[in-house]
Amino acid sequence: MSQDRPTSAAEIVSEVRSGNRRALSIALSLVESTASADRRLAAEVVEVAAQVIDRPTRRMGLTGAPGVGKSTLMEQLGMELIARNHRVAVLAVDPSSRRTGGSILGDKMRMPRLAVHNEAFVRPSPARDTLGGTAEATRDAITLCEAAGFDTVIVETVGVGQSEIEASLLVDALWLLVLPTAGDDLQGIKRGIMEVADGVLVTKRDLDAAAADRACTLYRSALQLLQPSSPNWTPPVVAVSALVEGGLSEFLTVLDGFFSPDRASEIDQRRRQQRLVAFDALLQRRISEQVLSAVHIADRVHSAKEQIRNDGLPPTTAVTRLLDHIHITVTDEPPENSML
Repeated sequence: MSQDRPTSAAEIVSEVRSGNRRALSIALSLVESTASADRRLAAEVVEVAAQVIDRPTRRMGLTGAPGVGKSTLMEQLGMELIARNHRVAVLAVDPSSRRTGGSILGDKMRMPRLAVHNEAFVRPSPARDTLGGTAEATRDAITLCEAAGFDTVIVETVGVGQSEIEASLLVDALWLLVLPTAGDDLQGIKRGIMEVADGVLVTKRDLDAAAADRACTLYRSALQLLQPSSPNWTPPVVAVSALVEGGLSEFLTVLDGFFSPDRASEIDQRRRQQRLVAFDALLQRRISEQVLSAVHIADRVHSAKEQIRNDGLPPTTAVTRLLDHIHITVTDEPPENSML
């Protein structure tokens, strides 16, 4: 970070809490950085930020296939929530190219009113190589937005299909958006995402109300066959429209029910479990990065790849031998049944 910017975690969080949007953007860039020095500072910033959040917050995820209307619905939902005295942050995760690593990051253009509203903050982020519809830094980004005073944080996933269950590990409520063509969608989605969704929103009801209502009936029947993600919550199915007045009123009532005070302890328990899952996943990822970046191991990995490519060495064998070598390096003791 340059000299004209806050350089300590306390200073950064203080600026974020004061409503400084530039400081919030800097902090978000910090937690997205892969530089080791930035990661250390980012960890301190997130720790301080988590300690200053002094009021209840709502964390929601919106997921669904491309073209289902996530951005349009999210903008209208955000505006409705602002009208109800909420402050709304949107974290929109964009897909990254497998070839170049780049992302379009065009979500602000699809939410023109929300992006410029004083009570809203819209932040597009690249998914990079993270699967599951979210980015690795999304959890920390949620914490920073809450520290900045946004009581409602909405995560828009990449939108690639039923594999996006990872989003359910970041938010209190995950809403699955589907088009009013229930038969085809139901065949494509089946289990997976529907098992972790806290509700289904049938979008674009203004185009064909009868089709949307039929879709609601079919999805309600399908959800009855699945075990709900929460023992005290029956996932609702609601037909919505982001383009007509009152098109989100029923969903807003559902939201108030989900986040009612009597469900606070259940939501808190979900967050506790999510933190443990995040710890396990991040620990494995970071340890893997550090181990594989060590020069002597990197050389072994390169050699193994050459043998796989040129000599037909089975990948399973190559990985087993590499793990044996890492075990010896770490413990200085030969593993049982060593193949080296």
